[in-house]
Formats: sequence, structure tokens, C-alpha cells
Amino acid sequence: MNTPIAASESLDEARQERTSGSATTPARRESGAAVPAAVPVPVATPDLLEEIRLASDRLESASPKEILAWAVERYFPKLTMATAFGPEGCVILHFLAEVEPRVPVFNLDTGYQFAETLELRDRIARRYGIEVEMKQPDLTVAEYEVQHGGPLYKTQPDRCCFDRKVTILQRAAVGFDAWMSGIRRDQSPDRARAPIVGWDKKFGLVKVSPLANWTKQEVWRTITDHDVPYNPLHDQGYTSIGCWPCTRAVALGEDERAGRWSGFAKTECGLHTLDDQGGAEQDDGAPRSTGL
Repeated sequence: MNTPIAASESLDEARQERTSGSATTPARRESGAAVPAAVPVPVATPDLLEEIRLASDRLESASPKEILAWAVERYFPKLTMATAFGPEGCVILHFLAEVEPRVPVFNLDTGYQFAETLELRDRIARRYGIEVEMKQPDLTVAEYEVQHGGPLYKTQPDRCCFDRKVTILQRAAVGFDAWMSGIRRDQSPDRARAPIVGWDKKFGLVKVSPLANWTKQEVWRTITDHDVPYNPLHDQGYTSIGCWPCTRAVALGEDERAGRWSGFAKTECGLHTLDDQGGAEQDDGAPRSTGL
């Protein structure tokens, strides 16, 4: 189901419809496990898309902190942030603590995260007073692997990411108008055309990317200059960190995301794919073999 969104009051109207109806009514898998029914996803109107485009153009030369300040002024308290505790996310949390630490932040806890990642959450809380909420799938890792006859990440990593990350963010998006991420344009082809502000049709939210036009060097300079907490696995050759079964350290000269889903034709988990940025009608949301 798609719900049109206009530039101003219809954001509230779409949010009300999004949170009503059968969004929390359990559906049933063949195995008998209860899962939430599909969440209605709003669709942006031309007026909202134009507002977003103009804002993105204006913010193209702004600093990340200025972009955060704009997002807070425009969308808070209906603004949220997702983080996997990568260096970019940690930098945004550093700035967010200065701009508006009350913005709700969440992590998609797949059950497969490194212990170092979970420990970083606690370090962030101690340093900035920001408690990152852990959003988890309905099924534990053990239940999920029993349901699929073993670890699905070994044979169908797209489906694993879709079930344990994408669908969780779709549910987490309910009640918000905008979300922020730490993607950079120089990370991958899917992210190369990311706007500062865009419409995320997969989740029915305005998407703000404060570090879109930053480089890896700028991110790490900020971490060094301000002693921002970061994952110690980065010091062991892990340039991009996700779930432990699908992440490895990279060799000298490899792309920074080469250690993700090594051996598969896959570079994205499904949260930041190029086809989901824009204002066109979204598809059925099913995973694609190379898109997630």
C-alpha cells in the first residue's frame, strides 16, 4: 500500500494512516512463526520532491553540522537516525550530541554483530549520553537458522539482509518523517549519486545524508582531531564492518567495502540502493540478487 505525502501538513496525514490499520497485525509463515504484516509506505508528492531537491541543492556546500542543524529544525521530533556504528555514524553522533542529542538513534541488531560493535554502543553512550536503541528481528538467530535449515547468509545473503535489516528499518520508520544515515558518495556505485537530502521510497521517509560529499580522509581526520570513539576492528584491517559472518579484513589496495559479502556479487545490504532514491512508485520490496 502506498500513501501520498505532500510537502507540509500531509506529512502528518500520511504518518497517521501509516500507523493505523493492520500494521501490527501478525501474519503467519508456513512454519507457523508470527511476523508483522507489511507496513504501508508513503509516496512523496511532486511538491515534497521539489522541496527536498531545493534543500539538497542549498546544502550541497554546507558542513555536516550545518546539515544536521537544518534537519533538526525541519523535522525534529519526527527525525531519527540509523547507525551501524561505522566511523561515519560515530562522527554524526559526535556532531548530533552538540546539535540535538534528543534525536532518537537506533541500530539494526541482526544478532550477528561483532562484540566490538556492541561494546562501541556503550562507549558512545558514556561519551555523549546518547543511548542507541537496538531494533531486533522477531526471530532470534537460532530460530531464524532453524527455520531456514541453517545459516541463510551462506547461500542467500540478500534474503538474510532483507529479513534481518530492511524489514526491521521499515517498521522502525513508522512515526517518523525523516531519517539520517552516514553514507558517503565515494563508498560505492550505489551511493555515488546520493543527494544530501532525498526521498527514500523504500521506507517512505525523507533521507538526510550529512556526510554524502565527505571523503574517508575527512571522516578519520574528525575522529582523530576530536577523539571520537570508533570500532577497534578498524585498526585490524576491517575498513567496513557489518555482521561478523559476512565481514573480513581487506588487503592492501582493496576497495574499502571489499570485505563485505566476500565471494558474492553483493556490495549493499539493501538500505542504500540507488533504485530506492527518488520519487517514483516503489516496487514490491522483495530482495534482488545484486541490489541488496
